[in-house]
Amino acid sequence: MVVANGSLPRIDEHSVMIGAAPQVVWDALLCVVERSFSSLRPMSRVLGCRDAETVGPRPLAVGSAFPGFHVAAADAPHKLELAGRHRFSRYALTFRLDDVGNGRVRLRAESLAEFPGVLGRIYQAMVIGTGGHVLGVKRLLATVKRRAERL
Repeated sequence: MVVANGSLPRIDEHSVMIGAAPQVVWDALLCVVERSFSSLRPMSRVLGCRDAETVGPRPLAVGSAFPGFHVAAADAPHKLELAGRHRFSRYALTFRLDDVGNGRVRLRAESLAEFPGVLGRIYQAMVIGTGGHVLGVKRLLATVKRRAERL
């Protein structure tokens, strides 16, 4: 299991303001995260991800896994920490929900990762260097926002 509590270098953090109660945002986050990453099953096998199958409790909790990630920590409705590993990287994606009052929540997504070796650096250039990672995280946050505000 990869633990993200400072053992991995920080990549970035992105956030979005959502007009919904924390529990509504939490429920939307769990649904969107699992749906988004479950579609990556073929890629998770190619990369040799430690977590390549959907297993464990639902809704997501410690012990849950889906392609590319497992739940390392879940403190509803405040923090969801996902972690994973494959041939080219060890990584974590931590979501934090900050109740800012007036029915609004700031949802933050912090990415941590290391890319060991030459192949790891090549993978990092392909995923981080091209901006693909940023686009993916921002799209995921926007999808959570749409879903939570619709509910």
